[in-house]
Amino acid sequence: MGPSQLDARLEQVRERYLVISAQMEDPTLAFDPARLETLSREESQLRPVVELLDQVERSRAAAADASSLASIEADQEMRSYLESEARREQATQTALMEELKLLLLPRDPDEDRDVVVEIRAGTGGEEAALFAADLLRMYLRFAERKRWQVELLDSSPTEGGGFKEVVLEVHGRGAYGQLKYESGVHRVQRVPRTESQGRIHTSAASVVVLPEVDDVEVEVKEEDLKIDVYRSTGPGGQSVNTTDSAVRITHIPTGLVVTCQDEKSQHKNRAKAMRVLRSRLYDRMQAERDAELQDARRSMVGHGDRSEKVRTYTFPENRITDHRIDLKLYQLQRVLDGELELLVGPLKQEEQAKRLAGESASA
Repeated sequence: MGPSQLDARLEQVRERYLVISAQMEDPTLAFDPARLETLSREESQLRPVVELLDQVERSRAAAADASSLASIEADQEMRSYLESEARREQATQTALMEELKLLLLPRDPDEDRDVVVEIRAGTGGEEAALFAADLLRMYLRFAERKRWQVELLDSSPTEGGGFKEVVLEVHGRGAYGQLKYESGVHRVQRVPRTESQGRIHTSAASVVVLPEVDDVEVEVKEEDLKIDVYRSTGPGGQSVNTTDSAVRITHIPTGLVVTCQDEKSQHKNRAKAMRVLRSRLYDRMQAERDAELQDARRSMVGHGDRSEKVRTYTFPENRITDHRIDLKLYQLQRVLDGELELLVGPLKQEEQAKRLAGESASA
C-alpha cells in the first residue's frame, strides 16, 4: 500500500468511525440490541486506528512547528534543539504509520470466534496421554488468564491420569485469534514418571483448534446424520452413568464422527456434539476453498499442516521451541502454567510481517 493509498484508506476509516459514532447516539438503538452490538463491535475495531491517526497528526503539527521555529531562530543552540525535536517527531510519525499499516490489514473473519480445541495423545503410550493432560492444563490456565469460559465436551481419561483424547469449547472474545497457532503436533522430551533409569523419552500429542460456527453458517441435514446413544464410560471402560446419555453423531456424507459424554443429559450432549460437528465441517469447507485458491489460510506461520511438528517441550533444558519461527524460550514452566502470550506474541508478529510483505509486493 503506497503513501497516497494509505492516506486515502485512513480517511475512509475516519469517516466511517464518525458515521458509526453518530449512529450510536441514536436513542432508538436501545430497542435494537443486535444492531447496537454490530455497531459497537465495528466502532471498537476502528477506534484504535482513529486514535493512532490523531497521534500522527499531532506529531506532524509538532514537527512543522519545530521546523518553522528553527528556520527563524538566531541562537545556534536553540536552533539545533528545535531541529532535533523535528527529527524526533518525524521518527515518531514513521513508527505510528507502521502501527497503522498493521491495524489496516484485513482481519481474519474467524478472529473473534469461540473455538473447539481437540487434544489427542500420539506416539508414546501413557507418557503421551500424560502430556495431553499437561497441554489441557496449559490451555485451561491460559483461558483463566484471559477470563474466558471453558466447557469440557468429551474426554477419554486413562488410569494413569492422562487423556487419550479431550475436546473442549473455549468461549471468549478473540479466542480463535489467540489459540489458532496451537494447531499441530506438540512433542515433549522428558524422563517419564515410570522410567526407573532416568532415560529421556520423546512423546507427542496433536492439537486441533477449530473456530465455532453458527447453525446458519453450516447447513447440516438431519437425514445426513446417524445418531447413536450409549452409556458414558471412564478409565478402564467402567460405566459412569446408568442412562444412555452419551451421544455419537456420524455425518454420513463426510464420515466425520463426533462423540460427547460430558453431560448427564442426552439432549445437552447432542447439542454439544452438533457444535463440534459444525466446526469440523466448517474447517473442512475452508480447507477445500484454500486448496482451490492455493492460499492456505492456516499457514500464517509455517506450513499450517496439522501433521507438522509445531513445538517441542524439552524438560531437561527448561526449553520450549516453536519450529515455525525458530523461537527458543528457556521458560518452559511459565508457558505450561498458562503464559502462552510468550509464544503467541512472536507468532502473531511474524504473521503480520508476512502479511505486510504480501501487501507491499502487491501494491
